[in-house]
Amino acid sequence: MTDTARRTPRVLARCAQAALAAAAVADAFRAVAVRDDHLHPSAAALHWSGTLSMVFVYTMTLATVLFLVWLARSRSNAQELSPEAALPSRGWTIGAWFVPVVNLFVPRRLVLDIGRASSASWERQRGTTLVNLWWAAWVAHAVVLVVASRVAPGSMALLVLAETLMLAAAALLGLVIERVTAAPPGRPS
Repeated sequence: MTDTARRTPRVLARCAQAALAAAAVADAFRAVAVRDDHLHPSAAALHWSGTLSMVFVYTMTLATVLFLVWLARSRSNAQELSPEAALPSRGWTIGAWFVPVVNLFVPRRLVLDIGRASSASWERQRGTTLVNLWWAAWVAHAVVLVVASRVAPGSMALLVLAETLMLAAAALLGLVIERVTAAPPGRPS
């Protein structure tokens, strides 16, 4: 086992968690501003919703990049800690997030596999439940956004549901990152 495997990406994990939290909060403010512009169109409302949308895009892009770098680093650590583990390539660990339809189920499996390979103390049931809750919140958020945009644009109930799911997904992903990062290095022989 090398020193690289023993070093967990803690700073990277904290940065990803902070960026996720900022993106989730920015999304909530953006959604309210966009709804306000939809209900009461004006130049000021359009400008404000556009500004908040740009802030959200920038923070979400930063969160995505930091998360994927953290995930790739965690995958490398897991591979060194558990050479026998069947982990995907580094390219597929990142690429699976960008392939349509595949990105609805493969990334969840990747995170589970990395968590299990990272530590013998990864509690299969608790780790799996946490990842499943995060993934359900994330996919449900995406579904609610699509339904809301097509069926009831400007619906306050769907807006609140979508933003609640986004905040829940961000918080749960922060916990997933914590669990994988905090996994003690090494596996018992």
